[in-house]
Amino acid sequence: MSPPPLRLHQRRALDALEEVWAARRARAWVVLPPGAGKTRVGTETIARRLASGAITHAVVLSPNTAIQGQWAAAAAAQGLEVGDSRDLATTVTTLTYQSVAVFDPDSEADPGVDAGADPGADPGADPAADADDQPGAAAEPSLLDRLHRNGRALVDRMDSIPRLLIVLDECHHLLEVWGRLLAEVLERVPDALVLGLTATPPEALSGDQAELVAELFGEAAFTAGVPAVVREGDLAPYAELAWLTTPTVHEEEWLAGEAVRFAELTTDLTSPDFGSVPFLQWLDARFVTPVPRVRTWAEVTRAEPAAAAAALRMHHAGLLAMPAGARPAEAHRRPPTVEDWVLLLDDWLDRHVTLTDDERDHQVLEAVRRALPAVGHVLTRRGIRRGRSAVDRVLARSESKTTAVVEIASAEAVTLGERTRVLVVCDHERASATVSTRLLDVIDPQAGSATAVLAALAADPTTRALSPMLVTGSTVAGTREVLEALVDHVGRSDLALAAALVITEDGPVARVTGPWTSRRWVGAITELFEAGRCQVLVGTRGLLGEGWDARRVSTLVDLSTATTTTAVVQTRGRALRTDPAWPDKVAVTWSVVCVSEEHPKGGNDWDRLVRKHTGFHGVDEDGDIVDGVAHVDAGFSPYAPPPVADFAEVNRRMRERSIRRDLVRASWRVGEPYRDLVVPTLRVLAREAPPTAAAPAPEDPTGELELLMAAADGGAGPDRVRPEDRVVRLWPRPPEVRLGPDGLDPGPHRPPRLVGVREATTTLLAATAASGWLAQPSVGAIAAVLAAGGAAATLGHRTRVLNRWAGGVLAQVAGPPSLERVSCALADALHAAGLAGVGAEAVVVEVHPGGEHRLRLEDPTGPGAATFTEALDELLAPVGAPRYLIGHHVLAVPTGADERPVGRARRGASALRRLRRTPSSGQVWHQVPTVLGTNVERARALADAWARWVGGTTLLFTGSPEGAGILAASQGTDPFAVTTVVRRHWT
Repeated sequence: MSPPPLRLHQRRALDALEEVWAARRARAWVVLPPGAGKTRVGTETIARRLASGAITHAVVLSPNTAIQGQWAAAAAAQGLEVGDSRDLATTVTTLTYQSVAVFDPDSEADPGVDAGADPGADPGADPAADADDQPGAAAEPSLLDRLHRNGRALVDRMDSIPRLLIVLDECHHLLEVWGRLLAEVLERVPDALVLGLTATPPEALSGDQAELVAELFGEAAFTAGVPAVVREGDLAPYAELAWLTTPTVHEEEWLAGEAVRFAELTTDLTSPDFGSVPFLQWLDARFVTPVPRVRTWAEVTRAEPAAAAAALRMHHAGLLAMPAGARPAEAHRRPPTVEDWVLLLDDWLDRHVTLTDDERDHQVLEAVRRALPAVGHVLTRRGIRRGRSAVDRVLARSESKTTAVVEIASAEAVTLGERTRVLVVCDHERASATVSTRLLDVIDPQAGSATAVLAALAADPTTRALSPMLVTGSTVAGTREVLEALVDHVGRSDLALAAALVITEDGPVARVTGPWTSRRWVGAITELFEAGRCQVLVGTRGLLGEGWDARRVSTLVDLSTATTTTAVVQTRGRALRTDPAWPDKVAVTWSVVCVSEEHPKGGNDWDRLVRKHTGFHGVDEDGDIVDGVAHVDAGFSPYAPPPVADFAEVNRRMRERSIRRDLVRASWRVGEPYRDLVVPTLRVLAREAPPTAAAPAPEDPTGELELLMAAADGGAGPDRVRPEDRVVRLWPRPPEVRLGPDGLDPGPHRPPRLVGVREATTTLLAATAASGWLAQPSVGAIAAVLAAGGAAATLGHRTRVLNRWAGGVLAQVAGPPSLERVSCALADALHAAGLAGVGAEAVVVEVHPGGEHRLRLEDPTGPGAATFTEALDELLAPVGAPRYLIGHHVLAVPTGADERPVGRARRGASALRRLRRTPSSGQVWHQVPTVLGTNVERARALADAWARWVGGTTLLFTGSPEGAGILAASQGTDPFAVTTVVRRHWT
């Protein structure tokens, strides 16, 4: 059977590789998510290179035997001669990384550790640093030299083959385990072509990994993320959900007892007589008093970012004054964490307490030594160090998680019926590590294991009916009924093997044993699962978390603790494959999270959830595709879990989303165009009435405005209103008249014009964006309209209508500038300063239900989008300690006497008179973002753009006497009164 047609991203990847080979580059790598068809890209590359004569043989290395078998099948389907022998006799040979990395048992070398490293050395030290200083120091021995003879022979055979192509599948493994070894292997075959295939995006690589990738491959030839492949329809739409639990009663009691010791320590730390120099006094001397006399807060943040953030959270808790120039962000507006306390405590101990002979300080050290183990830290001679956390073990393996798996599987069965296919991924089959004596009476030794999950599923009548089964590299288990079905299924293709299989029961769970291995049983179990004879499959991340394919998976329950991008993408990839039998398939991934409010580290499991979703994109309830926990639930914060009291409501919302899979699919907009860009987005929510143009337009219930428009055009009714008379601008025109200290300031070059009523009305509509008030109106447009109304006393009725509209306009003139105008001014300034490739035309503003605004700059040319988001966040924040301030004049619109009834003529001109005769009430000051405050040229770029978009502008250098005085008066003021959050948005 011929292979299916190539998908879009497969074609693009192959085209990109052709460009690499045509440029005579010998090495390349491609990034495609699980299920996007990396194997097909590899086999197609092999076939094309063979047909062109560019290669004679290919060797494919993959991380496990399951993936190795997939390569063999795919190569055979491509019509290629394929084998798995080390002699490399076939045109294509598929092997595992272990085939190469077979080390001599007499050698102490480990493929993941530098040879010769001192086990007792400082893990942060560079072992080569001292060696280089020694005369005649020996070079670091080669890993190739310590390979087992079979491994060396394989490398030698690869070196002897002319025009060889080496394919490294899931090549992130070479970064994690085999990196140095394979780097040496590739040095031994310098003439070979090398193709790396992975699902790990370049931005997820660590510094060391990125350096190794650059050495081995250079830049990625082609990259596609999960959202792009979903939008194409080649992966299933999906929703990321969280099931929140609390520890069992027994677990919670133990956690509460552990928390007492640390609570006593933090109480002591706030006492004025704890230590010769109290802790809070020390913090003030470190972070408050020196700013800005000795150094600025910006310098503190650059030098000690973690300590500065901890200090701001101490301020939020009322334990520390606000350092001058500090600007608390979302991450700082919450109580200090255990890590904050420990970090600042270590600083105090290191810089003061351990250096004195004061008896009070000796007592401090003893108190700290007793309390720290309760939060997973220990006090050593070299300071505070992280230790093993019993608390984290309890949360990660809480028995409440096993109960949650049963609830989720039962709920999914109600929703999906016969289509239910639940995959539960655990870290291990059975707990291999011995539970510490502290936990023997707290949790079962097997809590959290795949074996424990299977037992719970088999014991519950509802989930037992789903025929749960466990599969690992060493065990096949399940209910007796499902194992009998498995043996029967095997017997259809191999009667002898089926006859040799033995089922033994142990309570509600049975096991099957016999003369077979995981290479044989994984395939049979997968077929049984796909057929629906087993509807809940429990396995380990090592076996099923990577490379295992089952198109029918409807639901993934993630109980694993791995948080790397690689592990997260690979695990979720198990559920994302499309199902030909279910064209509208929507996959749901449940992360089970256990949180305790009885212990200061009770949010450890929540932090794991946050790390899993950092950099991983999903669709939120509003239909935006964003990374982070915000796509799980809009109310989720990356910095703290929701209150335990809200868990039932959160789980209800999660359950509702899992039921409404049709809405999830619609939100992904499969088949619609996309840019495949990840753009930082600033989410802005007003703490008071938002200073934007999202307020409703003044009503025109009688249609007077439409009649006015028609009359101005010579007609008699609304049917004469032309479409062009209803112009609605997404962005406002720069104001024709600026607002100065004496009110309206037309400026020397653009005086206001007196225009006819029709033109004035059209101008007013354009400026106010009548169908939604998307922008603050142009002051010049308002003046022109009102001037026309005042000059034409015979217009009477028309003037009253215009005046009513103008009243609504004046309310906006009196307030701060709209978010849209500020964003446009900032974008133009960044563009003018060479910091962004685009300007205001690329600003996108979305207004979501509840008034939240989402603002971003779509700049595909470079880092302009991130620069814009960071700068806008700073511009909207309370005034800190910037180098420059930028101000604009505001009007105080009179009320009271001016609102009393007046005659028709006076009423017709009142709004214009109020606007023309009311001087500005002063200036509102905003801080110029740091990136634009580095020099006066950049600051002036913002001032020029601000003048165009906002109005009259004053730019002040805070280092001048005048600027310093205004800064002192303005510091801490919050002109916009908004809360901001930065998220990464896929578009």
